[in-house]
Amino acid sequence: MNFFKALFGGEEETPEQKRQADEARKFDMFKYDGVRAAKIGQHDYAVKCYEEALKLRDDLEVRDYLAQALIRTGRTAEAFAQLQRLAEAEPGNKAIWLQMANVAYMDENYDAMDDACGHAMQIDPNDATAHYLKAKACIGHADMIGAIAMLTKAIALKADYPEATLLRGQTLLKMGDAAGADADATALMAGYGANEDVMMLKARVERAKGNADAAIEAYGKVIDANPFCIDAFKERGAIKYENGDMSGAQADAEKAMELEPKDMAAVSGDYSAEGVEQKVKQAYSNLNPLGL
Repeated sequence: MNFFKALFGGEEETPEQKRQADEARKFDMFKYDGVRAAKIGQHDYAVKCYEEALKLRDDLEVRDYLAQALIRTGRTAEAFAQLQRLAEAEPGNKAIWLQMANVAYMDENYDAMDDACGHAMQIDPNDATAHYLKAKACIGHADMIGAIAMLTKAIALKADYPEATLLRGQTLLKMGDAAGADADATALMAGYGANEDVMMLKARVERAKGNADAAIEAYGKVIDANPFCIDAFKERGAIKYENGDMSGAQADAEKAMELEPKDMAAVSGDYSAEGVEQKVKQAYSNLNPLGL
C-alpha cells in the first residue's frame, strides 16, 4: 500500500492514523459480534463484547445494546447505570426514562422508578405509560390513593389500556372497594374475558361481594384456562369450605398441594373422613380472602 501511495503521490499513513484505524476496526468487531450474539440469545457473551467496544469508544448505541443485554442476564442494577449514562447524554429522550422506570421496578427500587417517571412526564405530560408506571411506583410505596389517581389518568389518556384498568381494579379491591373493582372487572370482561388475570379479578370481586356461586364459577373458568393456577384452587376451595362443602374443599386443597406441595405441606398426610374437616380448615385458615 505504501508503494502505491508513493507512486501516485499519496502520503504515507502515520502511526497515529494506523492506531485510530486499528481501534475503529476492533470497535466494529466487538460491537457487531455483540449484536450477533444477542440475536441468538448469547447475552453473556454479548455483554463482554459491548464492554470491550466501550473501552475503545464511548458510543451511545453500544451503551443501549449493553443495557438490553444486561437486563436479559438479570444484571438490572448495571443496566440501570448504563441507562443513566444514556439519560445524561439525551435528557429529552422519553423512551430512556421509561426504560429506566421499568428496570427500577424489576429491582423494587421505587424511589428511582418514581424519579424516572417524573422525568418522562415532564417531557410528555400526556404519556399514558408514564402514568401507569408511576402508579406502580406508588403501589410500591403503599400509596394506593396516588396509584388510583395515576391509573385513572392513564386510562383517560389511553381509552383501551387493559393493563392500567386491571391494575386499578386489583388496587381498588385491595382497598376494599369491591364496587369500583367490579366496574373495572366488568369492563375488562367485555373485551378481554379470556385473559386469566381478568377472570381472576372477576372471581375475587364476586367473592368480596359475597356471591359465592358466581365466584366459584369464575374460579372454574380460570382453572379451565390454566389448570395449573394454584391460587384459583386455593381460593375456590376456601369458598367451598366456608359454605360447608368439605369434599369440594378437600379436592381443591389436594390439587393445590399436588401443584405446590411445599406451600401446603402443613396439611399433608391422612385425608380420612374423620380428619378431613380439620386438615382442610388448616389449608384455608391463613388464606387472604382476596388472594392478595
